Amino acid sequence: MSTSSRTGHYGINRRAGSVQSVQSVQSVREGARNRASSRARPVAISYDDAFSFALRVAFLHYLLQPRKKRKEYAPTPKTVSRAHTGVGELMKDFMPSGSTSSSLKLPHGFRSALDKRMSGVLQGIERLPGYNDRLLKLTFAEAYNAFTDKDFHENIKKDRKVEPLILIFYSSATKAQSRNRAPEDNSWRPLPDRHLAMFVRLLASLIRDLAGDRDKAELVQRLNTLESKLLTNDQNLSLSAAQEDHSFVEVEIPLTYLVKDMPMVQVVAKIFGLTHTDVQNVLDNSMATWTEEAALKDYKAYHFRLSSNMAGTLRKRDFDVDEAYEDWKRQELSMLAKIFSEILSIRPDLKKSTSGNDKALPARPQSTYGEEQAYADFGLDHSLGLGSMSLDETSSIRTVDEPNYTFIPTDPRAVYKVILQYAMSYDLLHADPDANEAEYPHPLSEETRSLLTELAVRWRIPQYSRDVTFVEVSVRKFLDQEIDHTLLYTCLDTVKEIPPEVKRPPAIQYFTSPLTDLEPSRWTLADFSGYQIALRELHDALMRDLFNLMLRCYDKQPPSVGPAMALIQGHIQDDPAFSQRPEEMADFSRQLEAGLRQSAADRYSDFVNSIIPENHQDWDFTHVVKLGQEVVNLSQRIKKRYTKNPRVMGVSPHKVLVETVFPSFEVDAQDFIKRVISVAKSRDVELSVEDGFILYEELTKIRKIHMEALPGTPFSFDIEENLIEFVQKWLVNTHERMIEMVGNAIKEDAFRVRTTNPEGFATDDDRHSVSIIDAFRIFRESVDQIKKLGWADPVHHARFMTTLAKTIASAIGHYCEVVEAIFAKEMDRPTEEELAAASKTTQEKFFQYAKEAWNAKERIEPFQFLPESFVKFNNIEYAMHELDKLEKLMDVDGCAEIIRKAEGPRPVVKKPQHYVFTVKIVEAEDLKACDANGSSDPYLVLCDEYQKRLHKTRIIKGNLNPRWDESVDITVSGALNLIATIWDWDLIGDHDFVGRTSLKLDPLHFGDYLPREFWLDLDTQGRLLIRVSMEGERDDIQFHFGKAFRHLKRTERDMVRKITEKLTAHINASLSREALRSLLSRGLAASVASLWKKRQSTVPALTAADVENALQPLFNYFDDNFAIMKQTLTDATMLAVMTRLWKEVLIAIENLLVPPLSDKPSSQKPLVQPELDVVYRWLELLFAFFNAKDHGTGEVLGVPADVLKSPKWHELASLNFFYTESTENLMRESERMAAANAQRAQQRAQQQLQSSAASNRLSAPPTFGATYTAGFGSLGTIRRGKSIMMSRNLGTMRKAKEEKRREAQADPSDDMILRILRMRPEAAGYLRERHRQRERMAATQQAAMIVRQSVNQGFGSGPAFGGALYGRNNLPQR
Repeated sequence: MSTSSRTGHYGINRRAGSVQSVQSVQSVREGARNRASSRARPVAISYDDAFSFALRVAFLHYLLQPRKKRKEYAPTPKTVSRAHTGVGELMKDFMPSGSTSSSLKLPHGFRSALDKRMSGVLQGIERLPGYNDRLLKLTFAEAYNAFTDKDFHENIKKDRKVEPLILIFYSSATKAQSRNRAPEDNSWRPLPDRHLAMFVRLLASLIRDLAGDRDKAELVQRLNTLESKLLTNDQNLSLSAAQEDHSFVEVEIPLTYLVKDMPMVQVVAKIFGLTHTDVQNVLDNSMATWTEEAALKDYKAYHFRLSSNMAGTLRKRDFDVDEAYEDWKRQELSMLAKIFSEILSIRPDLKKSTSGNDKALPARPQSTYGEEQAYADFGLDHSLGLGSMSLDETSSIRTVDEPNYTFIPTDPRAVYKVILQYAMSYDLLHADPDANEAEYPHPLSEETRSLLTELAVRWRIPQYSRDVTFVEVSVRKFLDQEIDHTLLYTCLDTVKEIPPEVKRPPAIQYFTSPLTDLEPSRWTLADFSGYQIALRELHDALMRDLFNLMLRCYDKQPPSVGPAMALIQGHIQDDPAFSQRPEEMADFSRQLEAGLRQSAADRYSDFVNSIIPENHQDWDFTHVVKLGQEVVNLSQRIKKRYTKNPRVMGVSPHKVLVETVFPSFEVDAQDFIKRVISVAKSRDVELSVEDGFILYEELTKIRKIHMEALPGTPFSFDIEENLIEFVQKWLVNTHERMIEMVGNAIKEDAFRVRTTNPEGFATDDDRHSVSIIDAFRIFRESVDQIKKLGWADPVHHARFMTTLAKTIASAIGHYCEVVEAIFAKEMDRPTEEELAAASKTTQEKFFQYAKEAWNAKERIEPFQFLPESFVKFNNIEYAMHELDKLEKLMDVDGCAEIIRKAEGPRPVVKKPQHYVFTVKIVEAEDLKACDANGSSDPYLVLCDEYQKRLHKTRIIKGNLNPRWDESVDITVSGALNLIATIWDWDLIGDHDFVGRTSLKLDPLHFGDYLPREFWLDLDTQGRLLIRVSMEGERDDIQFHFGKAFRHLKRTERDMVRKITEKLTAHINASLSREALRSLLSRGLAASVASLWKKRQSTVPALTAADVENALQPLFNYFDDNFAIMKQTLTDATMLAVMTRLWKEVLIAIENLLVPPLSDKPSSQKPLVQPELDVVYRWLELLFAFFNAKDHGTGEVLGVPADVLKSPKWHELASLNFFYTESTENLMRESERMAAANAQRAQQRAQQQLQSSAASNRLSAPPTFGATYTAGFGSLGTIRRGKSIMMSRNLGTMRKAKEEKRREAQADPSDDMILRILRMRPEAAGYLRERHRQRERMAATQQAAMIVRQSVNQGFGSGPAFGGALYGRNNLPQR
């Protein structure tokens, strides 16, 4: 760790007074004095004393190190002293100054040759002997790397001198052989000389090979001389250490007593800042006193005092527990034996030495820890003795009771602590700035730790005392800001970690045990007291640091509190030696919370001053948004920073921030919003909707954080109420834009099949065009925009969805209107014959018209459908499914329920402003014939009293009893006079007038919301059947979706009708009475001819093949058109077309059998039995054709059978049973059915009366009223089956359709019987009576409905009694 990082801090003065009330350190000291009342004031240790005793121990370590011996190979045992003192002197003799002869330079090409020879040495292929030694190869490898340096290579090439090679090789040899050696290991020192001699020999051999003996004779001679000087003891360099045929001698390396040979003395010199010369002078002056013999005397005296309970060692009073003292003493005696053994192993001659020359001991007795650490007298212990020690050696100790040590200071712990301070300061100052903390986990260097270990061994300091002293010094360095939190954490971790294993542990008690493994009760009182004081001082400083750091936690780049918290939680609070009163922490938490609140308030003030302009006229929503973003970002940043530890010393910075800043922001934000809106209104400036949305998003984020952090505190203001107008404005803009965008989508759409299949085959998903896709994309994006807001008020959200649903319904209505108009134009385009007729003259047109009228037969040709027309049809079908998905996405029912609950059980309602009348133009009867052929081509135009066209039906050619079954919705705010005019379409000239009638649509007359059928007499001839129902225009989401679905359903129905119209003429022609008579007449004529030719006596009957062949042209016509449709229509739309065609087929069959329902007799004659058999055979063949069942697999390829078996099909099937019955039986059966239906209707009415008191319905129940599908009178009512509310999604539409099917099957009608009776002249009176009976029943039912409404609304609640004119759901009361 670098010096700068170790001393880094945040400008905190750890000596300043604490911000909280903490326990005074003085109280700790007083407690310690109570336990050790005899402790005196500590004596300061001087620099000289600390240096002197450290130097003594380091020098003693040098004296007591094992004597090193080296093996020296020699041909003779004669020992020769080294003739030189260094390589520098040899090089002076080798190359005297001023020698510049060219013969002394290396030959050319020498550098590359040297590389090869050195590589050979490393590879073990050198030809000269003696180069296979492992250590020699290690030296050559180090030198080879040095020689490959580029600069060195260039210098050798330029100067060609040999001196740099020799010097670099010697330096490499020294480096290679000294690496990984212990400081006291000197066995390697002769090796560099020997290896250099081997290198010189290699150089001489290489020069002789390159230049010969003559050219470089002088250089070779000098190299040989240098080699001989490097030899030691006449060693033969050609012999390696592995050869055993030569003898060697072991030579003990003598002590030089030089500082350069004393590594630990050098460490002391560095720590105390002295030079080697200064230290050498001290050693020279004290060497006579600081001897092994003096050390032995010290430990003899220490042992005697320990055994004799004399001062100079730890005593029982230094421990809190006697057992701890006895345990320490027992281990101390064992450690002393190791020390004596160590000294005597080095100096065996001291075993029998005497003590006659011992110096006198000091007069004042004291403990090893001095007066500061002396507590109680030691007990006597004479059980320990050493046989190797003579009794005379302790005679002087017995005479004086005061220690007089040479190497042990008076207060070992205090001196050790001072030396540790100096050592740590030195290591911090000289730390490697580029070193990684992971590589240097210990704050002290290795050589410093070795010195401190040696001091502890010589001064008999236990390991826990060393650890406590290290903690005290580390804490002091931290308080003095010499080390930072991280390094302090490492220091405290060091004393609690298990030290690495060593082969020979030093003679220190508990050396291998971390501080946490030793119970404090076994420590000395001085250590325990010092440790407590250190923890207390560190705790106070860290709490001050933490307080100051936390006050900056809301800054943009706050300082980290992690190191301080790690120290407090990891090394102080969990330490059993540390104690703290609960009120201290509570007081700190209170002051910290108060400080954080002020810091949060200041931070918010900075935000406001930097973001909000001073002049409120310049405010806008962006300022509030930026302020909110700053608050939210700060909150999120604080929450993220303190995720793992949300509370710091019992205080949550995030909660304090929310409690302080958020209420202020909420009050300010409300004021900002009101002022911005007020200023905008005064300036008549429209505020941006997007700004309002962004502001809402930010405010909701703040509210969410507020509710999470302060669940019991409500938000200051209602965000939704203040910003709802922006959503409403967006909805208004969306309504305007959506209609326009849908119109643009239609204009840009070519209505082509989107083929994505490479083979060109389009799937159903590709058979709708882009306009409908774009339309629903716009719808979904609008819904997503509302959902994205996340509006918190569910009632507001439901109303937003209601408004949006109204917009979507309008857009869908617009889409249907435009697309249907284009579709109708395409379907009504003129045929080729009509185009040809347009080019004819008036006379030609007249003759053509006369010819067609004379023939009285219209030629039917297949219609060529356009693919784009079918794509429009597919779009409508696609829209229905997408609208159903959109209904689920918007949760229509859920929104409706929310609004219903919000309005309460009886909401205050207003009179509806609009009503929706659904007018269905069903059919006409007995129309005037306007064409020369006795028929007409009628169509109907519906207008209001102002001649505004409301609807125009399709043209039905050649029919005086047309059936249109077309519906139109008319929205009114009051009464409306409806005028219906029927016209006869003509190809040439103006269209002929057929007849006119009118009907007044008044909401007051339809207050029961039940549908009615009206037979309206035309002013010329015939009458018109119109079915009318009314619904109140409601601002209800279900109503809007029902309206949208009805738009689509009616458009689909009209398109299907347009398509089937092109085939209806052929259907009616193929299934007409003319076709039936033609079939029977052709059969009869063929039979007569066969009789005449074959002379048979009987006429053969009409065969089944003849009946089937009669329909074959129709089947072929269907197949041709279906093939065209299948290329473009989807399966669903194809099924709809075929189902509608089946309905047209059933109507054609029905018209063959019976006339329409009326109270007047008909001129139509019933069919005879052969004709009846043919008709029902046709029905079977057509059923099989439309069903298209595969006889092999049984798979239905056409319309399912359950769809084909519609109520109309069942009516035709039952008609066969009554068709040939007598008139009397038919009238009797009709009476029975009418009575049964009336009884069932009465029962259902009673049940509904009982259960409808609390009902809330918009239209009549499905089963209410008579079950007649048609009526005679203008006041009749029918079942309401297609209200808007029942068409709000595909599910409700399917449910209503299935219900209608079940009711039709459950309640058989006598309509078919009445239609049969119209062909019986004798039943005219019965028909008139039944007509009057139905009118009476309709009047009764209407009166019953009024009674039920009165019951539901409650007696006395009507207008006459002060009640409301309008009831629930905005429906007018009657």
